[in-house]
Amino acid sequence: MNLILLGPPGAGKGTQAVRIVEKYNIPHISTGDIFRENIKKGTELGKKAQEYMNKGELVPDDLVVEIACSRLLEEDCKEGFLLDGFPRTVYQAEKLDEFLAAHGRKVEHVLDIAVEKEELITRLTGRLVCRACGASYHKVNMPPKTEGVCDTCGGELYQRADDTKETVENRIEVYEAQTKPLVDFYEKAGVIAHIDGATGLDNVFADIVKVLG
Repeated sequence: MNLILLGPPGAGKGTQAVRIVEKYNIPHISTGDIFRENIKKGTELGKKAQEYMNKGELVPDDLVVEIACSRLLEEDCKEGFLLDGFPRTVYQAEKLDEFLAAHGRKVEHVLDIAVEKEELITRLTGRLVCRACGASYHKVNMPPKTEGVCDTCGGELYQRADDTKETVENRIEVYEAQTKPLVDFYEKAGVIAHIDGATGLDNVFADIVKVLG
């Protein structure tokens, strides 16, 4: 089961990824995590990526592809994988297809979790995070028992700098511009399923299971 997870910031991809991985027993592969892992281990790929990041530049497509695809060769991906954050461009998607075809595999399902822009803004601008343990809350949907205090560890809750309305709107616009061609690409390939991400966590997961079987 080779899966790709798409969805704008705030669509609930992280929550659904955890459930998919548990149910289908495949690894959740986030490109951000792979980058950090390679940089931490000081691999050649990690060093190359770090050079671009140090200059504040985007890591080039080919290097992103190389890092992601090298992860797919690891033992735990034999029975499948859930890719999150990769591919981000049509070029990356084409290269992923070539790589998988060379290993007798293919992308089987692309799950596109869709949520209206206004709902995404409400979700993201209301998010609160604990400074001490990293637990997440929401001002409206999941408030802490005591305002500004984490239920779990008593730590201070704060709003991340990138969760302001202006930044959130910008992140959504960037995502839409980047991902629209990718959605069209997988639409043509006939492997994409559009999931309504506004129906509640359990319903969203039930819809995903209907697609995956």
